[in-house]
Amino acid sequence: MKVEINSAALADAVAWTTRIIGARPANPILAGVQLEAIDGQLQLSAFNYEISARHHIEAGIDESGSVLVLGKLLADITKSLPAEKTYLSTDDSTLTIKSGKSTFTMQLMPQSEYPDLPVIPAKLGQVDAPTFMQAVSQAGVAVSREENRPVLTGVRIQFEGDKVIMTSTDRFRLSRSSFTWTPQDPNINTVTLVRGSLLRDVARSLDEHQNVVLDFDADKPSLLGFENAGRVSTSQLIDGEFPAVDRLFADEYPIQAVIDRQVLIGAIKRMALVAERNAAIRMQFSGQELTLSAGASDEAQAKEILDIDMDGEDITVAFNPAYLIEGLSAITEPFVRMKMTTAVKPVEFNGQQESDSDESMDYRYLLVPMRLS
Repeated sequence: MKVEINSAALADAVAWTTRIIGARPANPILAGVQLEAIDGQLQLSAFNYEISARHHIEAGIDESGSVLVLGKLLADITKSLPAEKTYLSTDDSTLTIKSGKSTFTMQLMPQSEYPDLPVIPAKLGQVDAPTFMQAVSQAGVAVSREENRPVLTGVRIQFEGDKVIMTSTDRFRLSRSSFTWTPQDPNINTVTLVRGSLLRDVARSLDEHQNVVLDFDADKPSLLGFENAGRVSTSQLIDGEFPAVDRLFADEYPIQAVIDRQVLIGAIKRMALVAERNAAIRMQFSGQELTLSAGASDEAQAKEILDIDMDGEDITVAFNPAYLIEGLSAITEPFVRMKMTTAVKPVEFNGQQESDSDESMDYRYLLVPMRLS
């Protein structure tokens, strides 16, 4: 293999592809990144059995070929190269990297031992990257960290025509985001369950100036593919039944309050200063005021009163402050509407643009109150 390539483009491509390689792969061969020089391109790929990553960049190819080398070391080398052309060449056992007056040699790894990359499924549809990234960020709020219940570590993605709905739950809260997209088949109706950490990793690595194409084969529902700016990833799906959560949303909420979101977050953070670990913050709604309080009578205490716009009877609810802040921080609108039925049933949080406008249903956060002693 003999290749001439732009140093910056090489460093960027290697960094993106090798990001999925773990510090200590279960199989040492998975520490490798494959380089293939062919048809005016240098193609890069990596795989860790859960995620695959493929990228390609333009290159001058004098001799085609394919090699496998340590991915993280290659990433370290390429990001340190001078801003000049880089030349790659191989012999039977080494890859030589030259740029300016710098020369590196790397030992080749046995390509025959590297697993085959998964086949990319058929195209399902596409959406602009910022919309997808925001939806993943919002839907991932309630992803569980309980590894003994794999389905709760996932995000359920439902494709219904031009609508995509992403949902996660850890049993104490539920996070749901939805957006419109352009499906290949306008009658599509299918569901996938993707590990939340893998989905976040893919979303973080997207070029926000390009659309995201999702790939999925309902007849072979084991992978979800993501294409963006010439980069292709696949993510293994979780095999299991996601809980039936739709029933948790109430048909009607007789008690509703609209609050400035940033003011509320600030007050919760102040209350959390005196709340012991996992202790509740109490929220007392009365008239057009919200009184927040925290702390025990024989310990430090705090109280703050906020002006609100409220409809319905007085009510007092209590929440884990971390869960409150995480859910409220995922809302993008300036105001939040809290919708309640009783002091012990789940409370729904929605964003809205104006204090007197309708709430947005694009993001719905459901949080179960803590019982007051």
